[in-house]
Amino acid sequence: MIQPLKRALGTAGTCTWRPFFWAAGSQHAAPVSGLGSSGHPPKENQNQGREDFRARLAAGPTLQHFLSSVALPQGTHPQLVEEPDHFLTSSTWGQARRKVYLETYGCQMNVNDTEIAWAILQQSGYLRTRRLEEADVILLVTCSVREKAEQAIWNRLRHLTVLKSKRLRSRAPLRIGILGCMAERLKEKILHREKLVDVVAGPDAYRDLPRLLSVADSGQQAANVLLSLDETYADVLPVQTCPSATSAFVSIMRGCDNMCSYCIVPFTRGRERSRPVASILQEVKMLSDQGVKEVTLLGQNVNSYRDTSEVQFCSAAAPSLSRGFSTIYRAKEGGLRFAHLLDQVSRLDLEMRIRFTSPHPKDFPDEVLQLLQERHNLCKHLHLPAQSGSSRVLAAMRRGYAREAYLELVQHVRESIPGVTLSSDFIAGFCGESEADHQQTVSLLRQVRYNMGFLFAYSMRQKTQAYHRLQDDVPAKVKHRRLEELIAVFREEAGRANGAMVGHSQLVLVEGPSKRSAAELCGRNDGNLRVVFPDTELEDGPGSGAAVRAQPGDYVLVKITSASSQTLKGTLLRRTTLRESAAHR
Repeated sequence: MIQPLKRALGTAGTCTWRPFFWAAGSQHAAPVSGLGSSGHPPKENQNQGREDFRARLAAGPTLQHFLSSVALPQGTHPQLVEEPDHFLTSSTWGQARRKVYLETYGCQMNVNDTEIAWAILQQSGYLRTRRLEEADVILLVTCSVREKAEQAIWNRLRHLTVLKSKRLRSRAPLRIGILGCMAERLKEKILHREKLVDVVAGPDAYRDLPRLLSVADSGQQAANVLLSLDETYADVLPVQTCPSATSAFVSIMRGCDNMCSYCIVPFTRGRERSRPVASILQEVKMLSDQGVKEVTLLGQNVNSYRDTSEVQFCSAAAPSLSRGFSTIYRAKEGGLRFAHLLDQVSRLDLEMRIRFTSPHPKDFPDEVLQLLQERHNLCKHLHLPAQSGSSRVLAAMRRGYAREAYLELVQHVRESIPGVTLSSDFIAGFCGESEADHQQTVSLLRQVRYNMGFLFAYSMRQKTQAYHRLQDDVPAKVKHRRLEELIAVFREEAGRANGAMVGHSQLVLVEGPSKRSAAELCGRNDGNLRVVFPDTELEDGPGSGAAVRAQPGDYVLVKITSASSQTLKGTLLRRTTLRESAAHR
């Protein structure tokens, strides 16, 4: 049997050994005899030949025989030293637990995906590091919604590949992985364009990360971008990236079936599927036990949630859509719906706030709005993505509603939930958008007067219906001019909407020190607006006489003294609780 090459070293010389066949009792190397003309023993002698070979091998000289023939100075002894191994195997590196560095880009779903990926890697023995230079594995959780988001990843890869090329040979090779939506969309392009990317994993392939990294350790690129019809990671409890945080995200569903013409999500995250209610409740309860005070339920189309895991609810009728709204797919019957989930989650911890994002305007049955109005721990904030104020553009976007139906829903929401804050998404310069269409969006911003907004210039994505059927015919300069106008109008109207809170008290969940001043604290009110206030002492309960300072995770009352389009400022009044605050509304 041939072993890896080794050397016997002494102070007087070197003896390199090789395998030989030895004749029993002989002191010299000799070929084994008895082979036929074909090079193999005759069949009648084959068994006997094996026995003779085993006997001669057992009686042959050992390694000490070779060492004894080396002339060494008196008093020295030979040492067996292994040749330095320049080709370390993954098992050699695996003896020390490897450190992974995770970097997240994009939406809240990607934040949650990062926590899922880390939970899986932690179970496989990896350690987490927040220092890039310490990492053995660098994983980027990516976004593909807009071209700008992808360009940020390409730029980052150029930096990381330089880091990889400078890796010391004494350390295990640095492995770089691309995860998430960009991995799903570009697949082979990433592997071919960036030769130093080792792993590519789509949003449904995080369970496969340990195997993919193992393959990468053998020197091969590894990829898994298969989309799933049922993967929800329901049995994976995400590990929070910031254990001391007061808030957390909980994914309740994955994928999307809406197929809006501009959107890449159905192609990067697959078809819509929901986690079982029991799995979600387990995670929220765990977060509550850890002291988390606010949970945001996540999904691409969160309010179309439909848990079909419990057989007794499979025959339930599909809820009706918001009036004036339609879908490109048939109504889906059966399953526990979003209103049931909200009801159950809100009962787990009456001192925990519950938010959700991102909903589609078509899925707001009255029972959801009623729950939001009744439950003090369901936040009175709704995200209603409009995308455009022009019915013609909305039709081209395949949104399933016209301007009038959207405005009717806004009015119904405000009548059902007094004091509700609204946010929205808008796209400037979509295919075929005229100046008149743009002005319709401007007028919608003024009419609704949103408290928060997310506005972007249109970026065409491959695979979408717009890519195949429409023309990206609005010049880039026009897109950005329209975007700047939308932003200006939004800020003006949001400033007015938020200004209505000046002089009133707001319940705020303290998050920590303000980024701009260590003398101030910041948090968010029920309507998800950022509130900044001085970090001053306050009385610890009525008549206690004890002075304390507000801490992250505390609920406090703040009297608002000024407002802008993005921030409220005020003075600290006192600490309180969710239930106490609700009782004094």
